[in-house]
Amino acid sequence: MNINREHQCDVLVIGSGAAGLSLALQVAPYGKVIILSKSSLNEGATYYAQGGIAAVFDESDSIESHIQDTKIAGAGLCEDDTVKFIANNAKPCVQWLIDNGVLFDREENNGKKPRYHLTQEGGHSHRRILHSADTTGMVMQNSLQNNAYNHSNITILEYCNAIDLITEDKIGGEHNKVVGAYIWNRRYEYVENIRAQFIVLATGGASKVYQYTSNPDISSGDGIAMAWRAGCRVANLEFNQFHPTCLFHPKAKNLLLTEALRGEGAYLKRIDGTRFMIEFDKRAELAPRDIVARAIDFEMKRLGEECMYLDITHKSIDFIKKHFPSTHIRLQNLCIDMTKELIPIVPAAHYTCGGIIVNQKGQTDLSQLYAIGEVSYTGLHGANRIASNSLLECIVYAWSASQEIIKKLRKKELPKKLPEWDDSQVTCSDEEIVIQHNWRELRLLMWDYMGIVRTNKRLARALRRIELLQKEICEYYSNFKVSNNLLELRNLLQVSELMVQCAMKRKESRGLHYTLDYPELQNNTAPTILIPKRKKY
Repeated sequence: MNINREHQCDVLVIGSGAAGLSLALQVAPYGKVIILSKSSLNEGATYYAQGGIAAVFDESDSIESHIQDTKIAGAGLCEDDTVKFIANNAKPCVQWLIDNGVLFDREENNGKKPRYHLTQEGGHSHRRILHSADTTGMVMQNSLQNNAYNHSNITILEYCNAIDLITEDKIGGEHNKVVGAYIWNRRYEYVENIRAQFIVLATGGASKVYQYTSNPDISSGDGIAMAWRAGCRVANLEFNQFHPTCLFHPKAKNLLLTEALRGEGAYLKRIDGTRFMIEFDKRAELAPRDIVARAIDFEMKRLGEECMYLDITHKSIDFIKKHFPSTHIRLQNLCIDMTKELIPIVPAAHYTCGGIIVNQKGQTDLSQLYAIGEVSYTGLHGANRIASNSLLECIVYAWSASQEIIKKLRKKELPKKLPEWDDSQVTCSDEEIVIQHNWRELRLLMWDYMGIVRTNKRLARALRRIELLQKEICEYYSNFKVSNNLLELRNLLQVSELMVQCAMKRKESRGLHYTLDYPELQNNTAPTILIPKRKKY
């Protein structure tokens, strides 16, 4: 028998990190909000963000400097209007966080009122990173979610996967209007649907397509894949940022070592203790992430080593424990004393710089559908994201999108009853191993063929294999009931295909996209835009 339940709300927010929670809190006074979280509420990438959030709070700094640093890191592909829009709105949006209980570190100020302690990270020319020690994301997440839990207009549904968006043509209207979504309740293992006036995708990135990633397990490109299937354009998915310094340790597969370590003076070294970044860039350890990651990758391959090393032992023990308490404790638990030992590191997939195309209000190509945070393409990051602009983008676009939704909210009515999910022709699978096998194969081929260094042949191999895996999963999806692993693999395959297609279209090396076949920059460059044909599988 079909089990179906339907929820109703004014605004459905899919995703529960900094972007989704911030928007929900700003919209909630004006309407009913449902927040959909694929796991527990705090299991997204925000919670694990260590470094901080970039904004001009120091008198010696300037918004213009922040704009220029962002554009330099973006390697000629940032959209000027977007960079200015975010930099100009950074301070008031960060102040909103502060007003809502987020505590950033302060320092003494010559007997005056304590000021915020600002750190400097790769690509920034000034100290402009507000932080809470080395657990900024955790502090932000905890504060925002506590506010959400206590808001009477917000309902939180945890352990629920969004399956697909529902467009109005399903109930006799236009295709380009989104009216709801199918969700899979993981706790009770049945499909529900949600009717909403507005839907906001805040699902984060897609770095789980790679074998090595700093991201939590839920970063499987769900929002990008759903939006593409519904008819949204995507852009710049060839630019996947590899964080230079993730811990290389068998018991810590995705422990990111914050950029602030290098910002506070840590060196990158070979196994013999010699520094190497000064041979690659005059900014040395403070060069943008793409340069640092390629340098580490180059040295590992040149020397045949499994890892390189991060060294902050020249700083005092008190300094290290004060600035990096969480990192110090976590490494100690793995029998690494960062006050005395070099830390083994490797690059790992970290941040998706492309995504669903949106305007400055977060609006996608589909009416009533918004996308904010890492899932979106705003034009801020260009070919490479500068450190600590990610949380900032989340907060600024959450504010911008919320203002647009609030303006329209009172004029809208809930859509008609949605079609029920039909699983009458599917059965329970007894071949879950197929998903596990295909999942491992996908992540390995993306690492080998679509990684830090690419070639035409590698990309062609990747695309051929992805298409074969898609056919297998399409058949599997058609015949068996949904599961968390099946839904994630379906989305990962879709996003992997889009990443490779974007990479094949870019005939140059720029920022995070480096190919041996086209090592030079093109004089005229533009975002890589893909336009979907409507397809179902």
